[in-house]
Amino acid sequence: MRIYYDTEFLEDGKTIELISIGMVAEDGRELYAVNEDISKDPLHERICKHQWLMENVVPHLPLATGSTKSHGRMSMSMAYRGFFNLDMTSNAVMPLRMIRNAVRDFVLGTDPDQLPHVELWAWYGAYDHVALAQLFGRMINLPEGMPMWTNDLRQECARLGNPPLPEQPDGVHNALADARHNLVRAQALDALAAKEG
Repeated sequence: MRIYYDTEFLEDGKTIELISIGMVAEDGRELYAVNEDISKDPLHERICKHQWLMENVVPHLPLATGSTKSHGRMSMSMAYRGFFNLDMTSNAVMPLRMIRNAVRDFVLGTDPDQLPHVELWAWYGAYDHVALAQLFGRMINLPEGMPMWTNDLRQECARLGNPPLPEQPDGVHNALADARHNLVRAQALDALAAKEG
């Protein structure tokens, strides 16, 4: 059983702070969670000062602007002014402890016959794995049954000669949309690997 995932995060060369995580399992289950702490300083202030995150990640989050909720829509002027408000009524917005539990339950909630064989897959997955593992504290604190590493779709693509892959139609830097597209990439890479074999 493979689980494809993506995280959005703030990193400064020393720390990785989770913004959101999306997961898609081969059995059709999906998970999307946004860290409610990004609405609180100092994390909120740091994200607001990060122009790339404000332009590319924040617009895809569940946002509330004034009295008008705009899930995934934020004007570019808001990004340049450097502020955002999460829609705290969204079911996707939750504290890190709830995200940790949701991720644990998602991965370990796999069919028991397939659980020992669960694989995590991401695109350029090194930081994604750190962001996921840090939900549980240190890496040795990962729950029993949680994979200790993430397989990298980008590495598999390179192994197969860097073939062209399907383009993501929309939602780039939305963690759930990216996780869904990782599944699409994996299916394309699996088809190419089967032809090689």
